[in-house]
Amino acid sequence: MPTSKELLFILIIAGAVVLLVWTIKDLVKKGEKQDKEGKEDKKAEPKGEKSSDIVLPLQLQAYERMILFVERIAPQNLIGRVNQPGFTVLDMQIGLVSNIKSEFDHNVSQQIYVAPLAWEAVKTVKEQTISIINQLALKLPPDAPSIELNKQILELFMQQPESPSDIAAEIINSEARKLMK
Repeated sequence: MPTSKELLFILIIAGAVVLLVWTIKDLVKKGEKQDKEGKEDKKAEPKGEKSSDIVLPLQLQAYERMILFVERIAPQNLIGRVNQPGFTVLDMQIGLVSNIKSEFDHNVSQQIYVAPLAWEAVKTVKEQTISIINQLALKLPPDAPSIELNKQILELFMQQPESPSDIAAEIINSEARKLMK
C-alpha cells in the first residue's frame, strides 16, 4: 500500500497533467476567438499582391516544425531516442530534459511565423513535460536504473485520455489550416 507521501506525490503529478490539459484547452478557446476576429480583419484587406503570398510558405514550414517538435518530445518518442544501456534515473532525467531544451532552442525562431496560440501550446507542452519528468525523477533514487523512470513516465502519460503533445498538435494543426483557407 502506498504511503501518504507517495499518494501526495501521485496527486501532485496528476494535478500537473490536468492543469496542462486545462491550460491547452483554454488556449484553444482563445484561438477560436482570435480566429473570428482575424476573419473580420481579412474582409477589410484590399485585394491584390500581398506579403502573405510570400510569407505563407514560411509559415507553413514553421507549423510543420512545431508539429515535429511536439512529436519528438512526446515521452514515447523521447525515451526511445535518449535511453542508453547503463543509464541511471539521474542520467535519464538529465538526458530527457536536455533533449527537450535543445529541440526547443533549435525551433525558437519559428515563433515569428506561427500564431500566438500555437506558440503558447508549444511552450506549455515543453514546460509541463519537463516538470513531469523532474517530479517523477525526484520520487526515485538517482542511481536506480533508468527503466524505472521510463516506466513511470509512460504509465502516467498512458493514463491520460489525450496526451499533452496530442493536444498541442491539434492546436498547431488548427492554426495551420486557418492559413490554408
